Amino acid sequence: MKIVFITGGAKSGKSTFALKTADRYGGKRAYVATAQALDDEMAWRIEAHQKERNGSWDTVEEPVNIHQSITELVTTHEVIVVDCLTLWLTNMILTEPEPAKDKIYDAFLKLTDSLTTARQTKSDGAIILVSNEVGLSIVPDNRLARLFRDYAGVLNQRVAAVSDEAYLVVSGLPLRLNS
Repeated sequence: MKIVFITGGAKSGKSTFALKTADRYGGKRAYVATAQALDDEMAWRIEAHQKERNGSWDTVEEPVNIHQSITELVTTHEVIVVDCLTLWLTNMILTEPEPAKDKIYDAFLKLTDSLTTARQTKSDGAIILVSNEVGLSIVPDNRLARLFRDYAGVLNQRVAAVSDEAYLVVSGLPLRLNS
């Protein structure tokens, strides 16, 4: 399976580009949603994403254990979109007041291991991962926000490192980052 990493700012067109990228591949498609509808605004965002997928996807809602979802879905689907990694990171951080750095990095390793295993065991299809780029802004004013920004930067680097294709989406336009 090809591993495709898509990053960019908020509302930059990442998810739309991920779905268009998925259209390049045939077969059964799965969407791993990491968002949780904890308020009305997030529920609206989730509903908008569901409409964009137009019912032709199997949806798995998994806020924390995405590596397990990927491992299971690879056996039954040709295309898997994970949207989004930074919400996944947020979910992990919010599960406990101060998650240990080792615990976060271990989750990153489980994710990248599941990706490389999928690539080695299945030749067709793709896993497409969406993540926000949060490191281009000002330095956050509180410790938790700085930790999140730092963890997100490391996460994005690790996923990009195991990806066959990596893109930055700005204003709806994808820019290929690797060759």
